[in-house]
This record gives sequence, C-alpha cells and structure tokens, in this order.
Amino acid sequence: MVLACPMASATPSNEAATAIPPKPMANAPYWNAKLPVAERVADLMKRMTLEEKVAQMVSTWVNKTKIQDSDYNFDPAKATARYPNGLGFFTRASDKEGPGSPRVLPPRSIVESIAYVNAVQRWSREHTRLGIPVLFHEESLHGLAARDATSFPVPMGLASTWDPNLVRTVNTLIAGEVRSRGVYQVLSPVVDVARDPRWGRIEETFGEDPFLVGEMGVAAVEGLEGPGKDPKLAPGHVLATLKHMTGHGEPQSGTNVGPANMGERELRSVFFPPFKQVVDRTAVASVMASYNEIDGIPSHSNKWLLAEVLRKEWGYPGAVVSDYEGIEQLDDLHHVTKDYAGAARMALEAGVDVDFPDGEAYSTLLQQVKDGKIPESAIDNAVRLILTMKFNAGLFEHPFVTDIKPALASDGPAGQALARKAAAESLILLKNDGALPLSLPTDAEHKPTIAVIGPNANVARLGGYYGIPRSTVSPLAGIRALVGNRANIVFSPGVVITKNDDWWADKVELGDPAKNKEMIAQAVQAAKNADTILLFIGDTEQTSREGWATNHLGDRASLDLVGQQNDLFNALKALGKPIVAVLVNGRPPSYPTVAANADAILETWYAGEQQGNAIADALFGQVNPGGKLPVTVARSVGQIPIFYDHKPSALRGYLFSDATPLYPFGWGLSYTSFKFGAPVLSASTIKPGEGVSVRVPLTNTGKVAGDEVVQVYLRDEVSSVTRPVKELAGFRRVTLQPGETKQVDIAIRPDAFGLWNRQMKFVTEPGAFTIMVGPNSQDLQKVELKVTQ
Repeated sequence: MVLACPMASATPSNEAATAIPPKPMANAPYWNAKLPVAERVADLMKRMTLEEKVAQMVSTWVNKTKIQDSDYNFDPAKATARYPNGLGFFTRASDKEGPGSPRVLPPRSIVESIAYVNAVQRWSREHTRLGIPVLFHEESLHGLAARDATSFPVPMGLASTWDPNLVRTVNTLIAGEVRSRGVYQVLSPVVDVARDPRWGRIEETFGEDPFLVGEMGVAAVEGLEGPGKDPKLAPGHVLATLKHMTGHGEPQSGTNVGPANMGERELRSVFFPPFKQVVDRTAVASVMASYNEIDGIPSHSNKWLLAEVLRKEWGYPGAVVSDYEGIEQLDDLHHVTKDYAGAARMALEAGVDVDFPDGEAYSTLLQQVKDGKIPESAIDNAVRLILTMKFNAGLFEHPFVTDIKPALASDGPAGQALARKAAAESLILLKNDGALPLSLPTDAEHKPTIAVIGPNANVARLGGYYGIPRSTVSPLAGIRALVGNRANIVFSPGVVITKNDDWWADKVELGDPAKNKEMIAQAVQAAKNADTILLFIGDTEQTSREGWATNHLGDRASLDLVGQQNDLFNALKALGKPIVAVLVNGRPPSYPTVAANADAILETWYAGEQQGNAIADALFGQVNPGGKLPVTVARSVGQIPIFYDHKPSALRGYLFSDATPLYPFGWGLSYTSFKFGAPVLSASTIKPGEGVSVRVPLTNTGKVAGDEVVQVYLRDEVSSVTRPVKELAGFRRVTLQPGETKQVDIAIRPDAFGLWNRQMKFVTEPGAFTIMVGPNSQDLQKVELKVTQ
C-alpha cells in the first residue's frame, strides 16, 4: 500500500496519488545531499529574503483552523494567504483544530494524518519560492499522543524500571511510529529533576535524582535519535527535544510555572547535570526553555542560562525552542516587558530560535528588523540552526510519506509486547506481609472469591499527554483474563474520584459525597464473602496533571488520597479480609493510612495500554515485581521538600511527627530475597580526575527468580562547600535465578567526586569518601575510598 503525496481531500485515500512534485531551483546546491550540511545551509540562506527567514522561526497550532476547510483538510490557498513565505514548523498534525480533548474531537486517523502531512509538504514545495519543507512535531513523552500508537508507562514508571536499556528500546519504537507518519520531531524527553510531589507534572519526569534522570534522559534520546554524536538521523528516528531548561521541577509552592528559588551552585549540582549529560553524550537536536523564572529572570529571556551555559560553556550546537507560549508569557505572565514585540527581542537575544506553538511573538520580528530594533544577523543565527536541523533530519530528501504500511502497523504485536514488558518492569512492591503473590487452586470445586474493588479497577489510566492506542487492558480485564474460571471475581467501583477523568477538561469536580457513601456500602457488600480484596485506588488524570492555566489547574496542596478513597479503604479493612492496595497514580503515593494498614501494596503508576495484563501477572506471581522508587515519598505535605540527597543540616526532626519518609528513594521489594556481599573497590586510593569501580556479590537466596537493582552511593566526608549526605553514583538492574550469585561491577565516573567550590569552579577535592552499596538509599553497606593529590 503506497501513499505518494496526496492532495488534502475530504476522504483521504490509502492508494498512490500524484507524483512527488519537482523541486524549485532544483540545481541549487542546497538540494545536493552529497554536500556538507554547512554548505547547504549557507547556499540556502544567501537565497532567502528576510521574510522567508522569519517564516522559518514560527509554527502553527491554534491557527491551523485558518488554513483548513470545514472538513479539517489542509487548504493550500488559505495557507499561502496566511503564510506566503512558507512555514518553519507545524504543531501536531494528528489533531484537527489545535488544543482540545481527543475525546471531544477525535484526532485524525493514521491515513488522514499522513495525508495532511503530505499535503502541507506538497504546498511548501509547490507554493513557496524555495520549497523549504515544514518540520512537524508531536508529543511523544510515553508514546505518540495520537490515534493507534503504542502507549507506554509514564516517565515516572519508566524511571521505576531503573533499566536504561529498556527506556532506549521503548523510545526507539516510539521514534519509528512517529517517523512513519511523516513527523520528524518530538517534544521529549523531560529531564527536569522533580523535587516537589505537589507539582502535577511530576509524572512526566524520571524522578528526583540527577544521576538517574541523566541516565534515563540519555537512553531516551539515544532511542529517539540513535546512539552517538552524529546529528544526521538514520531511518526510523526523530529529532528529540530536551525539556525544560531548567529548575522547572521544584516550583515555588509546588505550582506549575512557579519561580525556581535556587542558587547557582544548586542549579549546577542538581538541575544542570541531566541536561549536560545528554548534551555531552548524544546529538540531541533541540532544547526547550522552561516557563519558570530563576532569581527574577524567566528562562525564555535568560541569556546566562541559554547562551552562556548551554551554548558557550557546554558547547551545545543545536536549536533552542520555546515552550508553548513561553515567549509570550514574558509579557502576559512575568511582566518583564510590555508587549509581544519586547518579548520577542528578549527571547531572541537570550538564544531562543523558535516560537512555539503559533509564533505570536516572533511574528513581530520582521517589522522589528525593518525598524532597526533587531539586527538581521540575530535572525540569521537562529535560521542557520533551524535549517541545520532540517538538513540533518533528511527532511529535504524525504518530506513525503510514500509508504503507509509501517504507519498502519503501529501499536501492533511488537509494540504491545514491549508495552507489557515495560509495564511489568515498572511495578514496585512497596509492602508485602505475605498477601502476595496470590495463588489459584487447580481444583475447580474450591475456587476462591476475589473482590476487585476501586475506582481505578475497571479503567486503563494512561496519564497526561496520552495517545489513543488500538486497545487498552484495564486491571479488571487483565485479572479476569488470567484467572479464567479458577476463581470467582466480584467487582465494585467503591467511589467516584472525579466526575470527569479527561486530562484536557478544565473543570475538576470530586465525586458526590452522598453517592460515594452509597457506593462504599455496595463495595463492602460485594467484598464481604471474598477471600482477598484487591483495591485499586490513587489518581485520575485530573487529580494530578499539568496546570497550564488558572482555569486548568493540576497541582495539589495535599498529597493523600482524594474522593473518599480513605473511607473506602477503612470500610473494607473493617471486614478483616486480606487487602492488597494497588496504586494507580501519577504522583508519589503519600497515603499513610494505606501504608500502615494494607497487607500488601503494589505501585503501578500509569502503566500504559497493557497495564491490566502486567498488573495481573504481578499479583498472581507470573511476574516478580522488581521496580524501585525514583522519588522519595513524603509522609505528609509538611515534610516538603524531602529527598534522599539532602544536606547534612536538613531533616533534623519535627515535634509530634516523623522526619523520615514514608518510603525512601530506591525502595522496592520482591517475592524473593537477595543477599548483598561486602563491596570491594577496584582501588582504595585514586587521584582527582580518576574513577573507580565497585564490585559486590549478589545472591538470590529465595525460591523464585527475581530482579534486584544494585545501587551505589557516595558521600564526601569533608568538603569546602556542603554536599549531600549521599549521592547516587551508579546502578544496575540484575536478574537472578534461585540460588544464583553474580559479581556485579559498577563504575563510578570521575565527575561523581567533583563539586562546585566557593569560587564556582568544578573541582575534585582530596579527602575521604564513603562508598555505599545496597538495594535502596537506606539499607547500605560501606567501604572507604581516599582521593589524594
């Protein structure tokens, strides 16, 4: 089945359409793929008018309705009228009219989406003077956010695997599904270090630790773009966008886009490292500025951040893109300028090259250059980077989708199998008093009764920035499929958390208390004769999400369960039955009543389209949970900020409450047991600039196979500036059969020993270091290391 550059039509066809149109100026060097990219860029730029250059710096999303007909098809005539000099970027070909819920207006089908992309690219070649292709981008944080694409666990769940190889594989599949639809850029991954669980976007991150976030970020970019530093995309890959630079993950009061109150040393020690690791180790194509301010300077206007640190100090060669309306917010949110023209000048001077999603501020650049307010050289600098990105992507050679078969195969058996594997690896056993795994008898006459209760039992929650996979498996469906007729399954929802669970909907209303009280009584009645209660509780996509506007909130001032879920738990607990709490949520599970009183607790996050099968496998022992927490879980909101790598003076204690976390960073149990031997260093003494390896024997002392994550931490015993009580410096997920022992070697990189001294220089100071090894950040064995002059 072939689709060759169809014109937009009310009924897009799967069949071949018109031939690929000829290139304008076909003999110009910029079309010659054999020439170096720099030569092609230089040739193209000398041919471009100022108007054509500025056109490359903007995108369209809300405005796409103005270049479409009444059936949502692309209209070349309207596009030419609105964008006579072409268009640099296009925001989300998958949706029909910009921001809005796919439940309200279903997104384009694969065929429709490809037809749309091809129509836009045909217009750019036939109706613009130079034929510069348009760079489409999509959201793909845990799967392409479109129809019939594979949906994986949210990044917090992927981080819980502690498996960079899996994250790389997942993102490779995502890249293939995106690229097959003619889209060459994704807004992923997020490498914000997240340090406030009140923040609704915490689920989009890889957690609280700079090292873990960096390793997962590198793996994600390698999956999306391919490994190595070559900026040219191979087939099946897409341009990654690293976001959000920076401080975004610890906003004031935990509210989205709030100020990041931190000093330069904290930025360099905690929030910069994941970005720098990705820049140093990959060919990441673009970096997105963050919404927040740091010390009074919003990131979209922060020249020190984007120009001095990112470009000059780190040597980052790529483009910087705005977050959606981030430039415009310099005016209407931060009030550091009086209009969009001023915002455009500030952002351009700071080093922001592209204005997403609709170019409202950068549409003023043309007149500002003509008025002498902005030098054309500033425009040239940005456009050079944009064109470089397009040439490196191969977009000039392959702007059209000519074979639709790969796209139609999206979310097929391979994707579903990988989604199930990723979900299984992400599951974390937080507590187990022997209630898990559940067993099923072989004697059909003695079938147990299992009560599946809760508002998250009969729905597959996908989290924010979700797509619409071909099918999803709820936990209830997964349990029924696994159990078959070997047990009696009874179900009751128990409560309604929110009346609507659409992530896109602005209004959020909790379930009716009187109705919930009735539903709790019904759930108790359903469960009274059960042998075991499986209680599915947590969040909906509305109770923890991105709060992108004052009328679309998503952050919370409390961390415990909402919607009378604690009442449901207590009522069921009173039955005296074994109760297994299965947590389906986006934020860390600060549920003290459940933690104290459940017989077992399984954290599942939003685990993607195959979550029901993976959860059922874990509950019944077909899979042994091996995930670990990538965040510290607070006992109450009063402990915030709480993270494992705190400074020595922090967390001295509280009156009338505990200073320890509910669950420590790196925590996770298993159905088997592991024994750590004494760690041994490859050298007891090293010099600054050298690394060291630690070896630890690990034995599965239980009766079933299982995964353990060997975690290595270090502590600088005396330093010229304060350092954390411990810092993650290495990890490895290991699978062991019963009775098996492996010698696990983990390298600690030289930079792990460094610090930003009082002169703000990165140095390694001689002295004593303690190296700590164990299954989590709390239960550790120690060995001493000395760094000499």
